[in-house]
Amino acid sequence: MSLPYYLGSPQWQDPKWNSQLAPGPSPLSRYSRVLNCVEGNTTFYATPSQEQCRQWRAQVSDDFRFVFKFPRQVTHDRLLSGVGQTVTDFLTILSPLQDVLGPFLLQLPAAFGPAHLNNLWQFLESLPSPLRCAVEVRHPAFFQKGEVERHLNRGLRERNTARVCLDSRALFSATADSDVIVDAQRKKPRVPVHLLPADAPPMVRYIGHPDLESNRAFLAPWVERVGQWLEQGRSPYVFMHMPDNGDALSLAALWSELLHARAPGVPELQLTTEAPQLGLF
Repeated sequence: MSLPYYLGSPQWQDPKWNSQLAPGPSPLSRYSRVLNCVEGNTTFYATPSQEQCRQWRAQVSDDFRFVFKFPRQVTHDRLLSGVGQTVTDFLTILSPLQDVLGPFLLQLPAAFGPAHLNNLWQFLESLPSPLRCAVEVRHPAFFQKGEVERHLNRGLRERNTARVCLDSRALFSATADSDVIVDAQRKKPRVPVHLLPADAPPMVRYIGHPDLESNRAFLAPWVERVGQWLEQGRSPYVFMHMPDNGDALSLAALWSELLHARAPGVPELQLTTEAPQLGLF
C-alpha cells in the first residue's frame, strides 16, 4: 500500500499483532507491508551491529523509513556536548540503511534547557548532508510562548528542522486504573501541544487513550491538520502510541479510517483478522 505520508508505531513487532498482520518471513517485513515507517527506539538504548542494519534493509521496500533515536549518551548523558566521535561511529554503523533513513528523532530530556541551545545548533549544523533531525524538547521554558521558545523556534526554522509535536492529552485524560496506564502516565511527558510551522516535514507523536474508541475526539483535530498538510503537498510523519503498544496497530487503523473519511484519496490500512497459523513445534 502506498501512502502519501508516513505512518508508524514505536516498534515493529508485538505478540498481539500476530492476528493483525499477514504472514511473512520476519516481524519487520510483515510490519512494513502495512505501515511505512517506524520509530527506532532500540537505538536509544543500544546500537545495533552493521550486519543487523543490513538485514533490516533487506526486509523493507525503498519507500519505507526508519526514524531512529540518537543514543542515550548523546542526548541525555552529554546533552549534545562533545559527542562528535560517538555520532560519527553511530552513523557509520547505520550506513547500510542510508537510503531508507527518515529524520532522526532528537529527543531531548527536560534537563536540556535554554542554556544548552548552542549545543543543539552546533549538533544540527555538524550532521552530514542529507541527514536531518526532528527535535523534541521537554524543558518547561520551551512551552511558555516567551522569548526562550521563540528563540528555539527561530533556530529550528533557520536550520530547516522540524519541532516534534508530542500529544499526550488522550493518555492523561484516562483514569489511572491499571498498572499499564499508571506506568504510561509516569513515563510519558505531559507537555502542551505546540506546532511549529516550518518547511521541514512535520512530525506528530500521538499517545492514545487506552479505550480505542475514546481516541476519536482527540484524533479529530489531527485528522484535519494532516488533511491540510496533504493538500499542501507535504509528507508528515505520524506515529501512533498506546499505553500498551500491542494496541498501537488498532489505533493506527482507527486513525487511517478517520483520515480516509477526510481525504478519500488516502487509502486505509488493511489489517487482517485471520488467526495466525501456528507451527507444530
